Amino acid sequence: MKVKGIILDLDGTIVDSKEAYLEAAEIAFAKMGQKRFNKAAATEIPRRLEQSLSIHDLIEGMDTRKFLEAYINAYYQATATKTKPIPNISDTLAKLSEKAKLALVTMRYVPKREIINELESFGLAKYFRYVMTALDTHQPKPSPEALKKCARQLSAKACDCVVVGDSVADIKAGKAAGTKTVAVLSGIFSRNELESEKPDLILENVNQLPDFIE
Repeated sequence: MKVKGIILDLDGTIVDSKEAYLEAAEIAFAKMGQKRFNKAAATEIPRRLEQSLSIHDLIEGMDTRKFLEAYINAYYQATATKTKPIPNISDTLAKLSEKAKLALVTMRYVPKREIINELESFGLAKYFRYVMTALDTHQPKPSPEALKKCARQLSAKACDCVVVGDSVADIKAGKAAGTKTVAVLSGIFSRNELESEKPDLILENVNQLPDFIE
């Protein structure tokens, strides 16, 4: 691929967030009076939320609004200590930044400064020309709005950018924006789910990406 801009997702793409998902689920279920729960729900909940799907069967008998309030608050607190960069990501971002301008777009509803602080704690902030969160756009992914805005910030056309992410929403947003799309299997979505969106490329993780960028 020959591109001028590379727009990367955060959770599941350049950081491993599975421990944060687990802690958020534990706290939310406990606040709703349930100390034990199916651990598979820890990753199923964010998968469904990202696709605007119901979680009623996962929290049977609970008030969905109250559960989600507790879950989301717990998740954002957990990301401060439980997320960790995927192995070798700094070297990968260094290689990619030599080939194109890098930006990061996350669906977290938090101020941009919090994401930059997290990236700085991992020594990764220096690679990104622009960072955008769900608070910086009227319509977060899978809408193409954030990606189009991000491409403009990189002084590039959307068609000259590639979106890299671990989720169905990342690929849908990229296609809607007119970018190239790369799905990675390092997050919480399966190969079959990602293949169904027909991305241009599917990789085990983002560390393989430099080999495919001119």
